[in-house]
Amino acid sequence: MRNIDRLTCLTPGICRFNSDWVLKKVLTQPQPKFGSQPTNYTRASMFHWGKWKKRMGANSSSKRPVYDEKEDVTFDHFQILRAIGKGSFGKVCIVQKRDTEKMYAMKYMNKQQCIERDEVRNVFRELEILQEIEHVFLVNLWYSFQDEEDMFMVVDLLLGGDLRYHLQQNVHFNEDAVKLYLCEMTLALDYLQSQHIIHRDIKPDNILLDEQGHAHLTDFNIATIIKDGERATALAGTKPYMAPEIFQSFVSGGAGYAFEVDWWSLGVTIFEVLRGWRPYEIHASSSVESLMQLFSTVSVQYNSAWPKDLVHLMRKLLTVNPEHRFSSLSHMQTAPYLSEINWDAVYKKELEAGFVPNKGRLHCDPTFELEEMILESRPLHKKKKRLAKNRSREASKDSQSENDYLQECLEVVQSEFMIFNRRSLKKPFMFIHFKSPF
Repeated sequence: MRNIDRLTCLTPGICRFNSDWVLKKVLTQPQPKFGSQPTNYTRASMFHWGKWKKRMGANSSSKRPVYDEKEDVTFDHFQILRAIGKGSFGKVCIVQKRDTEKMYAMKYMNKQQCIERDEVRNVFRELEILQEIEHVFLVNLWYSFQDEEDMFMVVDLLLGGDLRYHLQQNVHFNEDAVKLYLCEMTLALDYLQSQHIIHRDIKPDNILLDEQGHAHLTDFNIATIIKDGERATALAGTKPYMAPEIFQSFVSGGAGYAFEVDWWSLGVTIFEVLRGWRPYEIHASSSVESLMQLFSTVSVQYNSAWPKDLVHLMRKLLTVNPEHRFSSLSHMQTAPYLSEINWDAVYKKELEAGFVPNKGRLHCDPTFELEEMILESRPLHKKKKRLAKNRSREASKDSQSENDYLQECLEVVQSEFMIFNRRSLKKPFMFIHFKSPF
């Protein structure tokens, strides 16, 4: 919900800072100079967990609440801590579950805005997919629930920031760090392919790092499922990362596309993280026709300092013809560049990351929190009082709604929304779907 030509929620966060304290931290700090070293973040992004949780009063009570395991998880089960991301109709915040004190990221989407922008179907599809999958290199869903205003998804909290944020902070990733991202995303895509899922939006914005520096794929808002030889045909994705066959299908109405498109996007992402720019100059405004000509006439220029084996692998990922493109774990294992990789160790996160995010900082734009507190007309931390007031008003209103159509749509969303609690499932949360290559 953010960046380039579509919106993409970061990983979660919202509010309870004392407003004077936040204003002082954010407004009195000088802006970092362009080209400054990546460690020169503003103080507003300092993130010392101990002091922060004490200031926020995160579950400061000595007695934790006890919830019935059979009852549905609701908004009241979480304490809202800090806003860390937003899009056009969705936001993300850090939350703490009151009974377990476990931290999560919570993505929440306003129902009315989703209806007005025809995004309800995408939200429901994302929920449908996330409820059925779990993997060590994905951002996994734990709970989903709703109230009158919003739909909520509670997912893994990853505090290392996304790759886009670090690129914007002028972080220069070394080759070893990027090689590990490549391997981890290879396992993630192999798993998704085994579940018949095309992600369709692989890019630096959607690859989040945990505190140890390992990569996790997020944002299934435009993902799709194909089975039994089906092909996708929709023009979906972020243009600079979309594979040529997606545009070809749109222009000529051809055979469509399949899982290979995600491997092209991975190739573009790896190229960008290594070099700092993408292999093709493509923008949101680029016409589909111009892109078709671009792919047929322009050759990718690789860094002459890169090892030959790396260039060979990148060529295989950025092959315009999907039939000749590397597009599976087995393909990647044949690459000389990855010949010495212990894939079992990658899966178990036993390999040390080449880049470890600074644990003393929150790796997101600090203005998200300030905007939530000062500019947001319906702040999340005032939701309980606001909903109570709205219910009182509704009770006194005439039964005829001012907007019958909107009300009807809201009722459909309310009835069709998929409530989910991973912890209530009979099976424990284990990464059992991973198909070991060994």
